Amino acid sequence: MPLGHLGINVSDLERSRTYYRAMLPALGFEEFLDHDDEFAWRPAGGKVGTFLFFYPSTQPSMYSREQTGLQHLAFIVPTWEAVDGARDLASGLGSTIVHEPKEWPEYPPPYYATFWLDPDDILLEAVCHKPQTQPG
Repeated sequence: MPLGHLGINVSDLERSRTYYRAMLPALGFEEFLDHDDEFAWRPAGGKVGTFLFFYPSTQPSMYSREQTGLQHLAFIVPTWEAVDGARDLASGLGSTIVHEPKEWPEYPPPYYATFWLDPDDILLEAVCHKPQTQPG
């Protein structure tokens, strides 16, 4: 069975709401709910997949992908161009780009991906598992 949903605590709910409202449509998600104390996104177009719920943190802490817990979130996108577009969007939103788009030969091919940090330094990835298509 697929994973139903993930709950993610963020340090500033409004900042994250603005960020993910800009980012998630490019990664194949649509808004599911939007309340004062939470917001959520689901796979667009009725596709089966994991819903993402965001909540305000109730205790201050420093997130680190190097510690026990969430290491990163990977979003499967349909094309290499979508990977490149996610990188450009992330950069435009002020994100730190950790890895520019490239092929990753250490993973089962095809694996074309980029990695960046969200406002809470959560590592995000856009990955395409299809061969690059040639224009025309």
